[in-house]
Amino acid sequence: QVQLVESGGGLVQAGGSLRLSCVASGFIFSDYTMGWFRQAPGKEREFVASISFSGGSTYYWLSVKGRFTISRDNAKNTVYLQMNSLKPEDTAVYYCNADQGPLATMYRRTTTYQYWGQGTQVTVSS
Repeated sequence: QVQLVESGGGLVQAGGSLRLSCVASGFIFSDYTMGWFRQAPGKEREFVASISFSGGSTYYWLSVKGRFTISRDNAKNTVYLQMNSLKPEDTAVYYCNADQGPLATMYRRTTTYQYWGQGTQVTVSS
């Protein structure tokens, strides 16, 4: 049974940083591309970043490129999202997910996942 447990969110001032974690279980973590997504109030869930199964390749949505860094630790079944220079528009619930498709097109599969964890709330004040 797939489980994804996100944590690390909180309230931070604009310009601040947070590090999110997602612990996965129920599948062979090192065989899967991992991604972070977010959903702001009243908006659709959107793709943020993805990382290849080995961690050697990453892909970022334009709005976060240069500010966020995705990484993973396959020994801990965990994917991370380091968020720097946070902006109020980054306020959202952040989720992770996994699949075996190409990391550069994970954004196209945002609406296809049947399972989502509970997410972690990130609030950036101005």
